[in-house]
Amino acid sequence: MENPDPPLSYPPAGYRSPRPAPVPTLVAWAHEHLLSMLVSMEIAPGTRIGIDAVARKLGISQTPIREALSRLEAEKLVIKVPNVGYHASAQMTPSEVSDLYVLRQLIEPYAAARAAESMTDETLRQLAAMEEEMDRIQAETGVAYARFAEADAMLHSLVATGSGNPLIADTIARLHMHLHIFRFLFNTNAPQEAAQEHAEIIHALLARDPAAAEAAMRTHLERSRVRMEEASVRIAARTSPEPRAVSPARRGGI
Repeated sequence: MENPDPPLSYPPAGYRSPRPAPVPTLVAWAHEHLLSMLVSMEIAPGTRIGIDAVARKLGISQTPIREALSRLEAEKLVIKVPNVGYHASAQMTPSEVSDLYVLRQLIEPYAAARAAESMTDETLRQLAAMEEEMDRIQAETGVAYARFAEADAMLHSLVATGSGNPLIADTIARLHMHLHIFRFLFNTNAPQEAAQEHAEIIHALLARDPAAAEAAMRTHLERSRVRMEEASVRIAARTSPEPRAVSPARRGGI
């Protein structure tokens, strides 16, 4: 059976990896489609992922599905349970979200300021190309939304690496939390708002203005945190049980 869609390309046009970009494979194609199903909640947090069902849905064999799931396991979006199979990882708790943003506010504004001073011209050109690509992405479907989420993660990774501090870059790389954040924000206007915030960060970096880059990153993280809190309230409202009626005799605390 032929694939229903052409292979999906990422990174965006104009982005150059430090290594030669691999030829698109069925594994990469399966990874992007599985990612789209995870961030769009088509595969709900905590649910089992049937490899055979996914293979039938995508019209490919199980082998690239398994390899794609291994990549998603490394990104902490899925969990492999021995003798059971793969499950989508649990949704972040409000406490985990709060802890994440505390950490990000401590290191990413500083990283942006240092990146403005030390980023190479080539890396700045990559960021400019990413800004154009993110502007083109209309995050209205699961796949487009997944592309935007990956672009967001790549942008923050490039800024962290551009800071010239390997420990900062390693910390950001190990968080694997950007995509978890986007699971919270599906069906919101987050991509449109974030794209403008990203543009402000990139423009400050292109101007090699450390103070502006630090301020733009701090503002972006704060607005992102607010969006997360608002999304958490909506999710809690949808999932909380309906309150049971209380008889008059019980209302008085008897």
